[in-house]
Amino acid sequence: MMHYQTESTWGSYIHSGRTQMETSLEILERLASENAVVIFSVSTCCMCHAIKRLFCGMGVHPMVYELDQDPRGKYLQDALRSLLGNGCAVPVVFIGGKLVGAMDRVMASHISGTLVPQLKEAGALWL
Repeated sequence: MMHYQTESTWGSYIHSGRTQMETSLEILERLASENAVVIFSVSTCCMCHAIKRLFCGMGVHPMVYELDQDPRGKYLQDALRSLLGNGCAVPVVFIGGKLVGAMDRVMASHISGTLVPQLKEAGALWL
């Protein structure tokens, strides 16, 4: 069984005089910095499921934000697309508050052996 934290409510972070995209980017930045590993996911996405299993299998307990379960999820997903600069928006992983990227970047880091040191540096993995 996978054990990870989920969060489906963002609270109220609407700032007057700012665009929705700016607000979404600020929310992403705050959420990404609150935990050692943060995964922005869609609950029905098989790639998101695979990333969550990868981290849980390593003994990491990421904070998972299921974008499809939040009314602001579409805006946050658009902000993630703008950060990544491509059409793929989930899963998106942040480690230690820093953007790692989508599935391809995470898997490349894992295969090259750079993922574990990143996790250790962020305090998500102690072995």
